[in-house]
Amino acid sequence: MAKNEADVERAEKPEYGFDFSAGRLCLDFVNTAGGTRAKPREHLHSYPDLLAWGRQAGVLSDQDAQRLARVARRQPDEAAQTLAGAVQLRETMFRIFTAATDCKRQHPEDMQVLNAALARALAQVRLETTAEGCVRVWAGDGDQLDRMLWPALRSAMDVLTSAEERSRIHKCESPTCDWLFLDASRNHSRRWCDMKSCGNRAKARRYYERHREHADPQEQPGR
Repeated sequence: MAKNEADVERAEKPEYGFDFSAGRLCLDFVNTAGGTRAKPREHLHSYPDLLAWGRQAGVLSDQDAQRLARVARRQPDEAAQTLAGAVQLRETMFRIFTAATDCKRQHPEDMQVLNAALARALAQVRLETTAEGCVRVWAGDGDQLDRMLWPALRSAMDVLTSAEERSRIHKCESPTCDWLFLDASRNHSRRWCDMKSCGNRAKARRYYERHREHADPQEQPGR
């Protein structure tokens, strides 16, 4: 049977490379939307994108991702619901973390969404014994379509319950970027999500503005 056009398009489209420079997995997950929330650039367009994020984040093995992809093909409606739920959870977490950075009170509705998702995730935590001692593992039957979200939810719980880490959550200072990050610098001086992108653009903008201010008006374009 010939592939349909959607299958061909997915096969030919290169996998998006997600960024993992936020310092905590939960913030990396929030950053799967680029730009600003007013003008977002969505990177989770399909369930395979969610699998790609989980694999690149190291929370899904290749075998896990392949197995979940097969489950998603058998259960397309459930996969679509999982994707929609993941995007809703991401936006909820963005509001919660942004409120944490601004010392605002959290909206009860957002905390209810996060707590419900966290309860489902933590129900899958198990302890296993090894030669070195006990280790925490994720249980489940391996076919739960949202399993790549569980470690991100655990990460969110760890960050939000740490006063030190909450105080270090920052939003990129670029007016065109809403990425969040954990500022691990010694003097809390990190301003940009990445110096190679937003940081360099800000430096270039300041350089241009300084030189424009000191330029001879007769030499400026249009004069």
